[in-house]
Amino acid sequence: MIPLIRVINPVRALSRCSYSTSRDQLSKLGHNVDPSELLSDEEIEFEVEEVRIAAPYNGHIAGKWWGDKSIKPFLMLHGWQDNAGTFDRLIPMLPKQFSYLAIDLPGHGLSSQIPHGMQYHTIDKLHTLNYILKEYNWDKISLIGHSLGSVISFMFTSVFPSKVDFVVAIDALKPMAYDSNKVAHMLEEKVEDFMIADMRNQEKSEPPAYPIEEMVDKMVKATRGSVTKEAARFLLKRNIKHSEKHPGKFYFARDNRLKHNFSPSFSQDLSVELAKRINCPYMFIKAKNSPYYEKKEYHDEVIEVLKHNKNFEYHLVDATHHLHLTEPEKIAGLISNFICKHKKCTSPV
Repeated sequence: MIPLIRVINPVRALSRCSYSTSRDQLSKLGHNVDPSELLSDEEIEFEVEEVRIAAPYNGHIAGKWWGDKSIKPFLMLHGWQDNAGTFDRLIPMLPKQFSYLAIDLPGHGLSSQIPHGMQYHTIDKLHTLNYILKEYNWDKISLIGHSLGSVISFMFTSVFPSKVDFVVAIDALKPMAYDSNKVAHMLEEKVEDFMIADMRNQEKSEPPAYPIEEMVDKMVKATRGSVTKEAARFLLKRNIKHSEKHPGKFYFARDNRLKHNFSPSFSQDLSVELAKRINCPYMFIKAKNSPYYEKKEYHDEVIEVLKHNKNFEYHLVDATHHLHLTEPEKIAGLISNFICKHKKCTSPV
């Protein structure tokens, strides 16, 4: 069995918080300060432990385990270039009798990067989930994913339906079906850019560094405002390092190769067939003010297939892509009710 290294680090988690982000507060981000030191208002206690799961490429998968470690958790999967911090505001609003393990996918957050010369692929994450199942000797897992994490949840559940007993997918439904006339040009660009990023990693050159306020602005701009300045700190906490070349500045610590990730284009027919294999309780939450990233009819067709599952629920919410982070109160009730509908809750939501 792959050895597990646990680093105990209880932290305070907060639910309904009001934000007032000052320059001094933001500057603390580079010093690994817990979010509880930056926030105020109604607090709750929630034991959180940092975990490390050894990976077979001489690296590790990092994560945050919320709650009782004797209880099999909901496995939380973040989006592309995000990290486990994306769930820091949602988890405290979910039923507290359960536990939640939010991981950093390879190359993200505090997880190790894959070896030089290798490229990130979404299908590889099926192996990542199987490593976790093997590590903890679980037969089944319950998944809650956002964006890329939702796509991974769809893929893993459809490929291994006997290994998944519950899914909540937030604002991404399935692998995208690209127009065939665009794929060659996309590959050409991605492969060339990947080579440059990979060479920089091998040279161990430090990425560009910025003041913390500019790091926040870059994150907000990159997400087209889906991540607010107030919410950015939850992602930055696991995603920045102090610059050695430029004191007082920081750089993004995630693997730069992630920006040039190109997942295989699944045909619409394949996604439809995969959807037919899903039979566990499955909730999909779509943000109204977020794009579909592909032809909407592809999305709608798979939704219609999933509706044949008697335990499928579909909700449209007036919010943007990172709704679970910026406005968790809009979906916490939906998710909590779905959990209690299919799991045994000891107290009402």
